[in-house]
Amino acid sequence: MVINNVAADGYDHKPNYHAAPPAFREKPETLEPHKYKSPPPPSHSSPPPYVYKSPPPPSKSPPPPYVYKSPPPPSPSPTPPCVYKSPPPPLRSTPPPYVYKSPPPPSP
Repeated sequence: MVINNVAADGYDHKPNYHAAPPAFREKPETLEPHKYKSPPPPSHSSPPPYVYKSPPPPSKSPPPPYVYKSPPPPSPSPTPPCVYKSPPPPLRSTPPPYVYKSPPPPSP
């Protein structure tokens, strides 16, 4: 007796949506006497001689085309413009006060 869609085994039997519909279910296999096929006799042909293949030489990829690179942009801090400074004027030392000297008297 089924109560609340729960079977007597205690499991809730929900419809299996993954099962094929009844018309497409596989037919039960008919039991035919199984025929044992003997394995094919091993071929006694000698194995092909081993040929050592050297690895292919590395393909020389052509060098990439030369790409002209523009010179790097100037550094962000611009160099100060050259300023020519005139040499400082020579310091004028005050001349010593002029002292008038009388000629020495003639010696006799």
